[in-house]
Amino acid sequence: MPSEARALLQVERLSTHYGPVQALFEVSLQVNEGELVAIVGANGAGKTTLLHTLSGIRKSSGGDILFAGVSIAGKAPHRIVQAGVCQVPEGRQVFPPLSVEDNLHLGAYPLRRDKQWVESELARIYQLFPILRERAKQAAGTLSGGQQQMLAIGRALMGRPRLLLLDEPSMGLAPLLVEEIFRVIQQLNGQGVTILLVEQNARAALGIADRGYVLETGRVVLSAGSEELLADEAVRKAYLGY
Repeated sequence: MPSEARALLQVERLSTHYGPVQALFEVSLQVNEGELVAIVGANGAGKTTLLHTLSGIRKSSGGDILFAGVSIAGKAPHRIVQAGVCQVPEGRQVFPPLSVEDNLHLGAYPLRRDKQWVESELARIYQLFPILRERAKQAAGTLSGGQQQMLAIGRALMGRPRLLLLDEPSMGLAPLLVEEIFRVIQQLNGQGVTILLVEQNARAALGIADRGYVLETGRVVLSAGSEELLADEAVRKAYLGY
């Protein structure tokens, strides 16, 4: 990383337990402002647990999480969202009975008093995902998987994130839709959104990321630039299939 890089997120020796079972073991990583950083690993590696701990859904049992230099470890999830950390959860988790537009407005709930900004951001989301404008009054539960993923990303963007956490955005999607979703992620990063991307599809994730971390059984076992990881023999054999 360049010496002038400014850290937005610093994770320092973070540990997390599920009761007596330890899921994360002193994980340390850094995401600089404007970066797209990928975390790759197999199922059960602890990727989702890491994001849940960063967003306050699960409490850490050790270490610290610094966001813009301020500790957010142990804070309530809504406080972390207000600080500027918004998550797109694994499996989309939209609100099925509510309309597409209502789902998007829920993402902007902490900012609801700034009606002018909410409406301008809603227009930006519709520009980014035109299909959501077409389906604005449709129940979210009737959308296709790819459309729901677009909605989940749009809902998170409505929270005005300084850091966007993406959890397995390619899960369950056809290859063409995966390409579209990753194109949008790359576009958002190009517009200045800092992104931490958790993904089992290592090839796709590292193909658009600046840097990457490899997580195995709750531990960071490797970190490097994306090109270096894609060329690493152990990474290729374990995650790229060649």
